[in-house]
Amino acid sequence: MIDIGVTKLAIIGAIALLVIGPEKLPGLAKTAGTLLGRARRYVADVKDEVNRSMELDELRKVKDTVENAAREVESSIQTSAADFEKNWTEGSEPASGSLSSAMDPLFPEYKHPRKKWRVRQSATPRWYKARSGVRTNALSGAARVARFRPTRLSR
Repeated sequence: MIDIGVTKLAIIGAIALLVIGPEKLPGLAKTAGTLLGRARRYVADVKDEVNRSMELDELRKVKDTVENAAREVESSIQTSAADFEKNWTEGSEPASGSLSSAMDPLFPEYKHPRKKWRVRQSATPRWYKARSGVRTNALSGAARVARFRPTRLSR
């Protein structure tokens, strides 16, 4: 690399002042600064592009290793699933011909729980609501009017 110190810069500046002149030196310095800035940006862009390409190569290598690992796992799962199916079919065949799979005591037939799924259960117990005075039964508008209608006085 070029080794430029303070003394060399001072000598170059003095020679430029004598050759170019004091009137044109500021404009030349401004032009040289803009060109130097463009050159630095260009070099930085080239460095970034090289770094991106290197990272892209690394990511491709990582992607390939992950895909290979996934293929190995998939193949091992498929072989174990095939072994499982084979063992399942061998083990699920009844020992005697009279027993059926519905009568198997290990796997009883599914029975629906018969829950009242339309009735919504509250999280707060009824005894707590009764003690604290919370209304549990809502009245319709007509029922409320009928309940609180004043009674007629007989004449």
